[in-house]
Amino acid sequence: MAKRKRSRKKRNSGTRTLIWVLVVIAIFLGVYAGHHFYRIWNQQRIEQQMKKQDQEAKERFIKQVAPEAQAMQNTYHVYASITIAQAILESQWGTSKLASQYHNLFGIKGTGPNSKELSTKEYVNGKWVVTTGRFRVYDSWSDSIKDHTKLMLTGTDTNQQNYDAVVKATSYQEAAKALQEAGYATDPNYAQKLISVIKTYKLYNYDK
Repeated sequence: MAKRKRSRKKRNSGTRTLIWVLVVIAIFLGVYAGHHFYRIWNQQRIEQQMKKQDQEAKERFIKQVAPEAQAMQNTYHVYASITIAQAILESQWGTSKLASQYHNLFGIKGTGPNSKELSTKEYVNGKWVVTTGRFRVYDSWSDSIKDHTKLMLTGTDTNQQNYDAVVKATSYQEAAKALQEAGYATDPNYAQKLISVIKTYKLYNYDK
């Protein structure tokens, strides 16, 4: 009888050990799973915050440039949506060095003391290349928008009617295509990018 009791005790001890091992494994797996799901949740939370901040920054930029763009449209018939869309593309939402430090929203080139030499990308022979150019320096984004409108009205040094079709356009789509045809940018998809930005952010509402 005594031997049977010891055997029973051994079995009970082994069972308790196994239970404790399983409990420890379960706790470990629970902690691991909890940490894993927390990391996923936290990453999603961070991404949502960044997305919200990015959207708010874009909305602020549009609100900053829209009033002057509308004023130029009311006086000179250069679509506000086109002006805003160009500012977005050319300045990377106002974050480019040219826009943030020198208030040039449209990549307008210039010479003399009121200009700055900076690197830029141009589409040449079917590919993008990095080159340098001299760009105008302004005191404010408002001045940059005014000068952009002036460029549309007076054209380039070699062709004063270069942007006439942009000013005379009857829709922002027509104006976008006219800009590309006039060679404003070397990007072969420039017109379509402008139209896409206008549609995505409903910039056509500023034409009313």
